[in-house]
Amino acid sequence: MPQVRVVTPVAAGSALVLRGTASKAVSVSGIEPESYFRIVDLSEKIVRGSARLSSSDVLIGTELASDLAVDVGDKLRLSAASGAVMVFNISGVFDLGNKGANERSVFLPLRGAQSLLGLSGQVTSLEVTVRDVYAAEEVAQRIAADTGVEADSWIKASAQFFSAISAQTTANRAIRFFVGLSVAFGIASVLVVVVVQKSREIGILRAMGISQGQVMRVFLLQGGLLACGGGLAGCAIGGLALVAWQQFARNADGTPLFPLSFDPMLYLVALLVATVTGLLAAYAPARRAARLDPVVAIRG
Repeated sequence: MPQVRVVTPVAAGSALVLRGTASKAVSVSGIEPESYFRIVDLSEKIVRGSARLSSSDVLIGTELASDLAVDVGDKLRLSAASGAVMVFNISGVFDLGNKGANERSVFLPLRGAQSLLGLSGQVTSLEVTVRDVYAAEEVAQRIAADTGVEADSWIKASAQFFSAISAQTTANRAIRFFVGLSVAFGIASVLVVVVVQKSREIGILRAMGISQGQVMRVFLLQGGLLACGGGLAGCAIGGLALVAWQQFARNADGTPLFPLSFDPMLYLVALLVATVTGLLAAYAPARRAARLDPVVAIRG
């Protein structure tokens, strides 16, 4: 399907982690790192060791490592309901940012999980990522209709979360619209005042042979420059605010509170929209200035 970007098989199930006399119930996920990491990049979550998953490797969470007093390089025994018991080498310790997930999640190579869980070459699910995350439910319904398998999207599984995101997106768009509208009225009001204050000068220029088009271009240029200058200042302030946020808004362990990325295209679009808004706002005052009667303007 053209909407689908990555598909990866997962063999998931429950198991017990055995470490000496201690045991802990965990959720085992057998994955193919090459494709799974394109959906969930565990390599970015590794705090110790590496995200290597060879046939005998296992990745565990920080809380589980702390509870069992194990670390990278130690051996870990896993026992499943099928009766299989297998020993793996801890190649990496990850932090998913959630204590419960760090306590329960264990990642194995796909074939190792299949052997442990007695799946014999089978998988329990296919993880899918789509090009447009907000079209996930539509793609899931199409997959279910075309294949007959059960397909759940993150939108359906996290309906409240999706509603919150939708409400936030709508609020953001409304805020941007009214900010743009206020900027347009601000520029227009400034130029209207300039037209009123400079009507005599405009009349003199018109009497000297300046055309209506030249007068309009002067005021359109002024509106565009005002908007472009404001856009450049806003982009600079926004960039500095992002840098300051990344420097000072941090978790207790020193990691960023949440990752922020600089998107040059976003700045370019914002600057373009600001400039166009300024030109549109300047049109009415520019037209009024161009239509001034030179005699009336000079007498006034």
